[in-house]
Amino acid sequence: MGVSIPQCVKKLDFRKTIVGLATGAGAIYLLYKAIRAGIRCHPPLCSNSPVCIARECPDPGERALPQEAPAPEVSSVGGPKGLAIERERHGRDSGELRRLLNSLECKQDQFTKGMILHSITRCVYLLENEASACTAEDIDLVGSMLDDMDNSVKIQALNTLKAFSGIRKFRLKIQEHSIKVLELVSTIWDSELHIAGLRLLNNLPLPDFVHPQLRRVMPALMEILQSDYILAQVQAIRLLSTLAQKQDLLYDILNCQVHPNFLHLFQSSQPGSLLVEALVFAERLSEGRNTPHYRAVKWHYNEQSLHEALFGDESRLADRLLALVIHPEEEVQIQACKVIVSLQCPPDVSVRPSSCQPSHSYFHNGE
Repeated sequence: MGVSIPQCVKKLDFRKTIVGLATGAGAIYLLYKAIRAGIRCHPPLCSNSPVCIARECPDPGERALPQEAPAPEVSSVGGPKGLAIERERHGRDSGELRRLLNSLECKQDQFTKGMILHSITRCVYLLENEASACTAEDIDLVGSMLDDMDNSVKIQALNTLKAFSGIRKFRLKIQEHSIKVLELVSTIWDSELHIAGLRLLNNLPLPDFVHPQLRRVMPALMEILQSDYILAQVQAIRLLSTLAQKQDLLYDILNCQVHPNFLHLFQSSQPGSLLVEALVFAERLSEGRNTPHYRAVKWHYNEQSLHEALFGDESRLADRLLALVIHPEEEVQIQACKVIVSLQCPPDVSVRPSSCQPSHSYFHNGE
């Protein structure tokens, strides 16, 4: 045939290469068609599930935009006009917060309720105008979630109420739930719930009508203070420091039973944030018990009381305070000195320095 064997081999190899390339191209084309078909599939209907505040969700029953749809139009300030935050910035209501609150009214499972409440909390912080447009009924709706059987839902509801408490017009309404919050904090031993509940209480001016409930939960607050959860301890001691300034609650705090190692809170090995709060608490207790109104009554304390741990004849608080004066953190040093001064000079005689007498329980021989 006029063709040598080597030439035939070369032709065969070339034909195999062509066939292989054609086969590979066909496979790639089929893969492309499958991917394209998948992209064109309609996404599921938008439901009442939690939505992201970063993009606008269509109304219930509408289909979301397919992923190959054109990108949102960019506004003059550099962000997409479809973003809820961007619409808020331009004074337009995105409807995001209202949709979430409406979905919370529907029957949902515990996980979904928790996610919706979490999204509402974010919206309240980020969409101020929409949050301010909410109503007292919305607060009651969120407050009703405190009765849910799931602790995680309770925690998310507490966080949402904390967010709403930053808006002045809602504070009185949220105060109505303070007794329920105190009940949860005192009856459920969950550090995350303690933190969420106490943060809310610390962000509210507690009215006088909750004082009876506060007296009942005082032992629980003291137990949280002596727990091993730093964030919960800090929140508990902040609340107790506020209550220590209420004359009708001061004795209940001072007579509350504490563990024998209570002064461990004042060791220099404790975190600085906790030490500062503990020292502020001690200073306010010291000032409160030295006011003429409180000193006019002869109070009796039990042997394991907070008063005996801090101010009793056998207390070792003075040693702890002197050690904290040289603490590495300046704020701890300053606060420790304030406590020492409050112990040396009661507030009612502080205007007469010559009248300040060292307490024999603390600084012997004028230390």
